[in-house]
Amino acid sequence: MISFLWAQDEKGVIGKNNQLPWRLPEDLKYFKRKTMGHPIVMGRKTYESIGRPLPGRQNIIITRDEKFEAENCIIFQSKHDLLNWIHQMNDEVFVTGGAEIFGLLMEEVDRLYVTKIYEDIDGDTYFPLIEWSDWQLVSCEKGLKNEDNPYDYEFQIYERK
Repeated sequence: MISFLWAQDEKGVIGKNNQLPWRLPEDLKYFKRKTMGHPIVMGRKTYESIGRPLPGRQNIIITRDEKFEAENCIIFQSKHDLLNWIHQMNDEVFVTGGAEIFGLLMEEVDRLYVTKIYEDIDGDTYFPLIEWSDWQLVSCEKGLKNEDNPYDYEFQIYERK
């Protein structure tokens, strides 16, 4: 099963200068809770913005750069090879960004985990257009707003109809 996991603002902003454009510790905890023990797939730029493999998860990087190397990560140069690997897994595989990778795998995704942040936040990277009528909301949990998490937000899970 292929799942996407990301956070976005009201306009679909997911990043700014290859970083998250907000501080939302509860979303980072949610990310860790959902992905721990599962493979995670990301593009090279997302990996470089993190700067290291995330512990407790098999880190998969997809990049066109044939010379790219990352210690303790599996690297694919093609969608075809990545999908062959995923289909051999008996696990939920989480795609965690960036926008180009979400777009690349949009037709293959089975489940969406989205943190909707109800705020207009300045950014330069947007989640790709998605046909929401193809998806059914199966879970929605309001996030805790406080001094550390200064936005109204929800953790939403969708499954493909």
